[in-house]
Amino acid sequence: MKEKLKTILTDPRTLLWVWMLIAISGMYRFGHGRENNFLIFKYEFWHVVNQLPLYIHYPAEYFDLNHYGPTFSMVIAPFAIPPTWLGMLLWLIALTLLLYVAIRHNLFTRYQQVFIYWFCAHELLNAVQMQQFNIAITAIILLSYYFMCKEKDFWAAFVIMLGTFVKLYGIVGLAFFFFSRHKGKLIGSLFFWAAVMFVVPMLISSPEYIIGQYHDWYASLVGKNADNMFSPGQNISLLGLVRKISGCATYSDLWLIVPGLIAFALPYLRLEQYKNEAFRQTLLASVLMFTVLFSTGSENSTYIIAVVGVAIWYTAAPWQRTKWDVALMVYVFFFCTMGHSDLVPRFIKEEYMKPYGLKALPVVIVWLKLCYEIYVKDYASKTLKG
Repeated sequence: MKEKLKTILTDPRTLLWVWMLIAISGMYRFGHGRENNFLIFKYEFWHVVNQLPLYIHYPAEYFDLNHYGPTFSMVIAPFAIPPTWLGMLLWLIALTLLLYVAIRHNLFTRYQQVFIYWFCAHELLNAVQMQQFNIAITAIILLSYYFMCKEKDFWAAFVIMLGTFVKLYGIVGLAFFFFSRHKGKLIGSLFFWAAVMFVVPMLISSPEYIIGQYHDWYASLVGKNADNMFSPGQNISLLGLVRKISGCATYSDLWLIVPGLIAFALPYLRLEQYKNEAFRQTLLASVLMFTVLFSTGSENSTYIIAVVGVAIWYTAAPWQRTKWDVALMVYVFFFCTMGHSDLVPRFIKEEYMKPYGLKALPVVIVWLKLCYEIYVKDYASKTLKG
């Protein structure tokens, strides 16, 4: 009986159905004002078609501001045209399915896949409930890594530029540049797809309008960065953790970003480790966590990116994880993944978690431990767990 249950819980079909149910569960908020993010996405398409400003308030349609690039209008188009309820349902399913496929058809072992699916399920739910494109960003980073390692540089460039022109985060896919065996082809493909992504929204509007919206997009991102500084719902990152605990608004984030970039880049000097899949996957995990920890735009639902990174870090090691590593994963699960759920008392969430961005702390600790390991460990000592 125990063996049969294990077989069911590790069956890819079971995991697919679990993730699809999570996707569909996001619809329970529909009609109660919680579909606001999808409305922002949907109306970007129609605003581009009608050549209206993308980065101003439209209180009759949705609250908050749009911060996605003009190219996103083409991504959301198939979901913006149907009735809102159907478009949102298809959107949630498409996002979840994309991430499922990016994990399933990557270079992970069966053990890794199963662990990632179950460990990240609740974080996926957090993102689904907010209809977040961060689910797709996670998939884009994973696919960038996969295509680069499989010498499919043309498609690696496609997903990198898609993520960049939609939400900038996709640019971190260039972190795998040194894994490419066809760097000239990759660079040429990047320029090709950048041109395509820049021009494609002009097909449903006009060149003058789109060029103007790119300028406005830049201005909106600069303004958003300033607004995020002490926001309880934004800047849930290493940057926000230090900023909110210190209460200081005068120093530059570069004091943290520059050391962070150095710590992130040092593993690239270990050229002899590049041949080891475990090393490359650990670097992938670092990219996923770094993207969230060093962004002032990180929010609760952004952590699907980081938590997938945590799961990859834990499973990629070709050595036996210690009880302290297990304890750290428990810490991540309960105080990061479940940090905004009803399992955490309300006063802790309202008085500590949100004001100080403490959701980021477990991931910060994992990332620092990852940095230590990737500097000193030999990733060729054993094969990955099967």
